[in-house]
Amino acid sequence: MRKLLLSLLLILSTLACYARSYNDRIINAMNTGDWFALDSIHKTAPKDSVMPFLEVFSRCLIGNRLNRPDISVPAFDELFKNHSESLDLGNLLSSTVMFATDLGRSGHNRQAADFVKTILDATVGHLDSVWAESLELLISRHNALSHYKPYGITFTGSSGHIPFKIVPVGEAKHGSVLMHLEKSSINGNIADITFDTGAGVNMISDSLAKKFNLIPIDGYVTVAGIGQRKGQFAIAKEVKIGNMTVSDVPFVIMDFKTGHAKADNYTDCFNVVIGSELMLQLKDLTIDFINREITIPSEVAERSNATPNICFGQGMSLNVIGAVLNNPLLMCIDTGDASYGTLDASFFEANKDFIKSNAETDTIRRAGIGGVTESLCYRVRNMPVSMGGHTVGVPDLVVDTSQSSAAMNFECNIGLKTLMMFDKIRFNLVDFVLTTDTDNSSVHNKSRYNPPVFKFTKANGPSALQALGIVAIGITRGLINPNAPANPDL
Repeated sequence: MRKLLLSLLLILSTLACYARSYNDRIINAMNTGDWFALDSIHKTAPKDSVMPFLEVFSRCLIGNRLNRPDISVPAFDELFKNHSESLDLGNLLSSTVMFATDLGRSGHNRQAADFVKTILDATVGHLDSVWAESLELLISRHNALSHYKPYGITFTGSSGHIPFKIVPVGEAKHGSVLMHLEKSSINGNIADITFDTGAGVNMISDSLAKKFNLIPIDGYVTVAGIGQRKGQFAIAKEVKIGNMTVSDVPFVIMDFKTGHAKADNYTDCFNVVIGSELMLQLKDLTIDFINREITIPSEVAERSNATPNICFGQGMSLNVIGAVLNNPLLMCIDTGDASYGTLDASFFEANKDFIKSNAETDTIRRAGIGGVTESLCYRVRNMPVSMGGHTVGVPDLVVDTSQSSAAMNFECNIGLKTLMMFDKIRFNLVDFVLTTDTDNSSVHNKSRYNPPVFKFTKANGPSALQALGIVAIGITRGLINPNAPANPDL
């Protein structure tokens, strides 16, 4: 009997450690924003080894960050019905924004508006002005969109074919380029549309919104780029690009002027921007840089068991797991960045000696929504960048030396000129998998330097008790401020 009790105690002790291990791993993944790890842990962890609240909240975050609203919507419903006592104010508010976003993605804008209003009414006495205004903007957005059926998509053929051209922008010496969609019109008017995978919303200038007869609606959003600006939503009843027609397309009417005379000479190149919102509705698209065409299959496969390598980042940007010099890095895929791309100051601080020995100093001015920013940087030549299964040698990658003053920043922003080095890039937005294809694969010139192992700093995370609140608030700030296009160097 004593031996049986001892064995039982050992089993219970082992199970307790086992459960704590899974809970700790889940909290750590949430705290560090590692949605891929969270997805993997959630798939493999025995359900009875995870706290019920963490199990439900895991499904909420996995669905929201990995584009699975069919998973996150019922999970959020369960979270608010059965685990609301586990949510402090910060978690409550950020979960509200995520839930509303996923309801909107699923076409349930009325329910999203009603739910956010319920939360705002219940918490208004505890909110600061920033949170109160953010929730009011969210209500206005979903309420206005509920009167339409956004993104009705039809093809004239069996599949989608959208030709595009690569156009020079800015001063010729920089070689900056953007993607403009050909055979494009808005409400029957010929339109010059910039395709920007880094833009979380579609945008249009006020003058063109009037010229193209867009319908202003009583919905608003704050857009962040270099600075921040609030824009009003408007509906284009019909947008044609290539052989595809899209009905009830939401745009944000935006003032693209920066206040910088030289920069404003070039703003006409992006007076109309189509962003990642449309990509998500298309579900599966391939950018063919050889034939200058975006293709969309006639039928999209159901979600498979493929391991995702894309997640949503700040402002609903599309971030992919890639590598620089074989070191893993989360990269924002941004066809609206007219350069090769940028690594931020954390990369410079972790690799200062290497960068100073193998790069050239420069000063860069960038223009975008809300203004112009200037920064001291280094240009690293022949840097190998890997994504989607292939590696290319990037001729000129910028490394910032100080944190940018821009409202929206990314650890690594991969621009159009780097993306064009791949023959094709496929966005499978059902499985959230990016793949590349190229015959132009190359690695860095090893004779030029022998690079050390790069360091990628990770901020020391807060305690486990703080983890959920901090990650959720961080997500919310990104959702409220969709990413604006990164415009050409000046």
